[in-house]
Amino acid sequence: MAFVYLEIIAMGPILKLVTERLILRAWRESDLAPFADLNADPQVMEYLPGRLDRQASDAMAGRIREQFAQRGFGLWAVEVPGRADFIGYVGLSVPRFSAPFTPCVEVGWRLAFDYWGQGYATEAARAALACGFERLGLSEIVSFTVPANRRSRRVMERLGMNHSEADDFDHPLLPSGHPLRRHVLYRLSCSDYCRKALGKQ
Repeated sequence: MAFVYLEIIAMGPILKLVTERLILRAWRESDLAPFADLNADPQVMEYLPGRLDRQASDAMAGRIREQFAQRGFGLWAVEVPGRADFIGYVGLSVPRFSAPFTPCVEVGWRLAFDYWGQGYATEAARAALACGFERLGLSEIVSFTVPANRRSRRVMERLGMNHSEADDFDHPLLPSGHPLRRHVLYRLSCSDYCRKALGKQ
């Protein structure tokens, strides 16, 4: 399904979103060290291909920052005012691989383990969805993970995203036989998002 983000390119990148408890913002140099700690944590990286060393983590942060300049949106650094300057990222990205559902925009998150179980991923992801649909004019946003990642799947379900087994896929960037190759896909259309948003008013 095609997506559009023409409006935001004309306006410049969105570098800050604010929720009840969180600030989603542009990245800072001071984020790199805690981001590296997060990426080296086996609990955080359990359902990802592998932990990252400092060099790989810094390179990932660099790619994230480039996306804001190129597309106007990306994976925002997340802070909890008065508690933590950086707890990870939440936001929107364009997958770098080809699959039956691409091109697309994905909502994703990666938070430090100490901040799990407090609703931060859901709260921040809701802000990212609102930005994608209401400010960027996206027609659909997806999210995906491995079937065993029940924690992330529950976040997707709380966001109102829908899963169909027919959409499940083998991740093309992982080799055949890799234990994490199989992925589940969740979708949320703009029309479903608007309908659910209106229903809460």
